[in-house]
Amino acid sequence: MHPALQGALIGLGIGAVLVVIEYLFVKKAVDERAVARHQKPEFDPTDKKRIRSIFNFALFLPPAFAIGFWLIWG
Repeated sequence: MHPALQGALIGLGIGAVLVVIEYLFVKKAVDERAVARHQKPEFDPTDKKRIRSIFNFALFLPPAFAIGFWLIWG
């Protein structure tokens, strides 16, 4: 397998794991905040920005890993 493709796939996997983990952490915080306030769980704008920033970082990972793998092993 070409090193750039391998790096892109690894970056995609790491990015997906980061997004899922961050979403679970934010969802847990939202649920805890809702229980404390006796309201239904809703994402604040801050929570949405936090998830969006991790998602944007995850979009950057595959090209970065592809370039890194290509430079190191190519």
